[in-house]
Amino acid sequence: MVEPTPMPAPATVAGVAPLPGASGLLAGGPVPWPAASVLAPSLSPSRAGDFMTCPLLYRFRAIDRIPEKPSKAAVRGTLVHRVLEELFDLPADERTLPAAAAMVPAAWDSVRSQDEISEADLFEDANEAQAWLTSAIPLLEAYFRLEDPRTLEPADRELRVETTLDGGLVLRGFIDRVDRNAAGEIRVVDYKTGKAPREGYEQKSLFQMRFYALVLWRITGTLPRVLQLLYLGSEDTIRYTPTEADLLATERKVIALWAAIERAHESGDWRPSPSRLCDWCDHKVRCPSFGGTPPPLPGRETTPGPISG
Repeated sequence: MVEPTPMPAPATVAGVAPLPGASGLLAGGPVPWPAASVLAPSLSPSRAGDFMTCPLLYRFRAIDRIPEKPSKAAVRGTLVHRVLEELFDLPADERTLPAAAAMVPAAWDSVRSQDEISEADLFEDANEAQAWLTSAIPLLEAYFRLEDPRTLEPADRELRVETTLDGGLVLRGFIDRVDRNAAGEIRVVDYKTGKAPREGYEQKSLFQMRFYALVLWRITGTLPRVLQLLYLGSEDTIRYTPTEADLLATERKVIALWAAIERAHESGDWRPSPSRLCDWCDHKVRCPSFGGTPPPLPGRETTPGPISG
């Protein structure tokens, strides 16, 4: 029998910020998340996913930082996430569907203010805005059919995490929810407001979850017991039990991704990777695959990072 690889000492952590009522994942309470140097190499699951999808998309978002118009679906996802985050501020017996539905207007005001979203940019009139707001309710109904929040006491919600790998690559991100049982086992939960991918196409979402599991493993020394994706758009649940081998492979993958990003940055060669996703891309107009011209690259003294999201 092969002995498991010894866990390294927990890597640098910055920014575990439990919300009121959460127990906190790490001993010692919240740690400030200092602003990282613009020269620091860093990846989040979102930006890693961008590069794997299309290197040019990564460039537009992480290097050029070109603003994108928010979509109704994406903003609704943010709204539902906010309601599910704040739902656990209530006493357990008050976490009901009517209570969650009643939270939607205030949560929308909070999201709109925090993200500086203008209703005029999303909706043609007040009727469309109201219909859109109401469309969040079926997603909340789906959530309550998937699990009963009255039986749960999350360790953390919207957990901001960061770790530094040997060699200096910083991994960071936000985890929707972390549960911990009496035995200290950790479950990482992520809410998806879309539909579950078809069988055989789950790897993109599972990469995100393995990324989070890797960061938590490096921070705490504890291998998460379960990774759980809740797809509210189709009422599906995907659960996965990671192994040390999985997370070591994920670590090698993100290191290789960063090396590829550095090569693209040094050469200036950010190649597009056309796919069906291009139909929803805000940057299609400036993509050479569709006859567009990318803007000039920013000064070469600017490096690709840090980005979280």
